[in-house]
Amino acid sequence: MGTTIQTVRLAALPASFSSSRFFSRPLSKALTFPFISRHNYAHKSPFPLLARALSVPAVQTIDTTDNKVVKPQPQWQAAIDFKWIRDNKEAVSANIINRSSNANLELVLQLYEKMLNVQKEVERLRGERNVVANKMKGKLEPSERQKLIEEGKNLKEGLVTLEEDLLKLTDELQLEAQCIPNMTHPDVPIGGEDSSKIRKMVGSQRVFSFPVKDHLQLGKELDIFDFDAAAEVSGSKFYYLKNEAVMLEMALVNWTLSEVMKRGFTPLTTPEIVRSSVVEKCGFQPRAANTQVYSIDGSDQCLIGTAEIPVGGIHMDSILAESLLPLKYAAFSHCFRTEAGAAGTATKGLYRVHQFSKVEMFILCRPEESDSYHKELIQIEEDLFSSLGLHYKTLDMATGDLGAPAYRKFDVEAWMPGLGRYGEISSASNCTDYQSRRLGIRYRPSEKSSSNPKKGKGNLAPTQFIHTLNATACAIPRMIICILENYQQEDGSVIIPQPLMPFMGGLELIAPKSR
Repeated sequence: MGTTIQTVRLAALPASFSSSRFFSRPLSKALTFPFISRHNYAHKSPFPLLARALSVPAVQTIDTTDNKVVKPQPQWQAAIDFKWIRDNKEAVSANIINRSSNANLELVLQLYEKMLNVQKEVERLRGERNVVANKMKGKLEPSERQKLIEEGKNLKEGLVTLEEDLLKLTDELQLEAQCIPNMTHPDVPIGGEDSSKIRKMVGSQRVFSFPVKDHLQLGKELDIFDFDAAAEVSGSKFYYLKNEAVMLEMALVNWTLSEVMKRGFTPLTTPEIVRSSVVEKCGFQPRAANTQVYSIDGSDQCLIGTAEIPVGGIHMDSILAESLLPLKYAAFSHCFRTEAGAAGTATKGLYRVHQFSKVEMFILCRPEESDSYHKELIQIEEDLFSSLGLHYKTLDMATGDLGAPAYRKFDVEAWMPGLGRYGEISSASNCTDYQSRRLGIRYRPSEKSSSNPKKGKGNLAPTQFIHTLNATACAIPRMIICILENYQQEDGSVIIPQPLMPFMGGLELIAPKSR
């Protein structure tokens, strides 16, 4: 029996994906395709938020097995409030500049006006066609009937042409408008990454009385991972975990899940292959010139770079009861990232790899609650890292470092003494309704309309798009770096942080192997 192998080919990703947790910095601003939409947002923000959607035109492909042309799937559409963009032109323009976006706002507005004019003409012709159709119902002289038939035929032909033009304009307008990023929380510092502000500094750098080793040297001496063999088997930036490192990974996952479950999160394991459209709807671009996404050749599927993507898709195209909110998930998954453009000492060892395990928190909530849940997420992260005795700082990331979906993002950077620097270990983002407007996730408020006392569908409150938030509870490789480098001892051993000991079978330290 033969074996069919599907190849994995690199697919491109925009800056929004690369600036997310542990992705390399933005690679190609020209590859972002955001969308904007207005919503009812009970927040102190001076203006309603905007949201962005990514969408790729359907591409016609050929099935090589029988040389048949495969019809493309229809392009999905995101909810876009072009009128709001036009009415808030100055705010949108300023935000585009602050977010270092390449969006062409003038072109968007020009296309919108053109689309409106075509829509009006379509409606006018439809009206005339209806008038002609009504006249045909009465008694008419043959000559008059023939005249109406010719008029109706001409109207129909003109209408077909205009409707085709309208469809093309709609698609073009969507793609151009999708270049506009989400609006930004008013407290977010403006500028590049260097403009990010420190919100909190916890602990201090440990003082060592002996020469400090980095995690690569420690791992080799402790015989807990192997990069050389992995490079031969899989390529660079892959690794084997061995011995106590395997136990440490399992301990970190189980400890993290147990802690977040105490805070009301539902544990999940997720699919690690998803449809490209879901990747797009979550705000990531699976196909372009540079990439962080592995796509499966000959299919519409990709390997996930974060569990945020499959978790975001769980409630796709659904209306949730308000009583279910908030929905809080803690998802364990493996993550796959190409790390295109990543090089140098800042990425060596476990710091930036192609495959790793992670526990991701994800919240779906009412719009007026997303700001408070954002604070809750960063507090959970800080509590977890503090309990492990890490020295870290929390940053309010500047506009230039925000991925296009994020309204606001907090990063946590921990001190890694072996690497001699702070390294990002987690982030927490409030994406408002950026993702839900593309994924089609809404909720129906429990309050019924008072204007219609009668029972029935008309008495239901209108649906609203929910807000989504995501945050890293534990990214395993970087947490292993922190533990090895901060808890190393002079004799070469590494102490296991107390909270993890029960999950390590009581093991208290990792000792060098005797030769």
